[in-house]
Amino acid sequence: MLPPSPNFYSVLFWFFWLISTAFVATPNQLVAQDGAEVYRTYCAGCHGAQLQGGSGGTLIKTDWTYGRGKGAMIRNIRFGIPGTEMAAWGNVLSDEQIRAVADYVVEAQSVPPNAQRPIPTELTTEKYSLEVEELVSEGLNTPWGIAFVNEQRVLISERDGNLRWLVNGQLVSQPIQGLPSTHTESTTGGYMDIILDPAYEENGWVYLAYSHTNQDITDPEAPALTKIVRGKIEDNQWINQQTLFEVPDSLMVVEGNRWGCRFLFDDAGYLYFTIGDMAQAMDSQDPTKATGKVFRINPDGSIPKDNPFVNEPGALGAVYSLGNRNVQGLAQHPETGEIWMTDHGPMGGDELNILKQGANYGWPVITYGVDYSGEIVSTKTEQEGMEQPITYWTPSIAVCPVEFVDSPLFLAWENNLLVGALAYEELRRLVVDGDQVVQQEMILKGVGRVRDIAFGPDGALYVLLNNPDKVLKITPRDEL
Repeated sequence: MLPPSPNFYSVLFWFFWLISTAFVATPNQLVAQDGAEVYRTYCAGCHGAQLQGGSGGTLIKTDWTYGRGKGAMIRNIRFGIPGTEMAAWGNVLSDEQIRAVADYVVEAQSVPPNAQRPIPTELTTEKYSLEVEELVSEGLNTPWGIAFVNEQRVLISERDGNLRWLVNGQLVSQPIQGLPSTHTESTTGGYMDIILDPAYEENGWVYLAYSHTNQDITDPEAPALTKIVRGKIEDNQWINQQTLFEVPDSLMVVEGNRWGCRFLFDDAGYLYFTIGDMAQAMDSQDPTKATGKVFRINPDGSIPKDNPFVNEPGALGAVYSLGNRNVQGLAQHPETGEIWMTDHGPMGGDELNILKQGANYGWPVITYGVDYSGEIVSTKTEQEGMEQPITYWTPSIAVCPVEFVDSPLFLAWENNLLVGALAYEELRRLVVDGDQVVQQEMILKGVGRVRDIAFGPDGALYVLLNNPDKVLKITPRDEL
């Protein structure tokens, strides 16, 4: 018998090579295969073999109640969703398996979860049929705060260090010149809120909060903290800047996060502003530190004589309250004069509080949330001498702006509280009775991160969105 020819061995080699490579998947295919296998083993029993739903609901959808990004899915799988039947799988599945399942769910969608959603032109609520207009659809870069000069002229702050005019509903392309540089290396730093002086027509003062460092603004390790200034705008130039609040480098934070900052002028003319805990949680309890506080000053930056810590050695005289985590909403009740505030919690424990002079709101000694890592921040939800929230949201909706309804166009919502959320992309209406929230209604959901809300001089409701960066104008069409 003759030995096989060399061509035979060559053909045999290529045959086995082709067979072997037919079963070698690319990394993406491996992830998808692993995710599908993990899903079938652990998830299909509740959510269906084809993600079509069951006791756990469908996973093929366009409306995502608990966040629509991959990161939100990973968090929900790992830690579960409190108040629902979604259990925590972090002690069962590895991080790689959790990421693979999230990838599998994302890849299965016909509409990518992070795809931009169309803005509805009409909303139906319990009291009103609402008309929604996209006033600004392009040209903004992470807008943060909005302030009305009059019906024709509006100021908008952008996180990356710009102030822009909105004139007669049109965004002016040229930003205001001569503004201070800002430290934007943190994921949440940059320009934050703006507000006009109550006597703006007479004095022209505009107040600005921004991330400040005395070192290189591009250095991520530069110590930085929120700075409060005021200035005037003439011929599109920022002029006559005055510093109202600034801490020395020794009180600044390196690589901080959770900056705040929201403004409010109360009826008495005091200026309130907030600074987040900058990931320095226990410093929120220390009145000698600036982080995790609400502050009160006079419009010129001087300290009111009745501030609660003004006579305490070493304390910052501007401090008005302690134990806050990241207050991003301030609003004064039109009738009672009480100041309500939203405090952005960790993974759970977003709070709605009433601001009280010298009060301690507990962070991080008491909390209804856990850390983003899943670790317990505190086993206590209450302690003597620390305030309890009016209400709280667990899981965290990433609560941000608040505004009381005081508009002739929305009389059926009079004195209701509107609350916006970032991660869950929500605008809610809260019915308040005394110091109780007796009803919550979802007004807008899933079209962008609600960064700021305000009623204009025309009585309309204006909503500032991030991702996508838009300005919406909402007016009643019919009362129901």
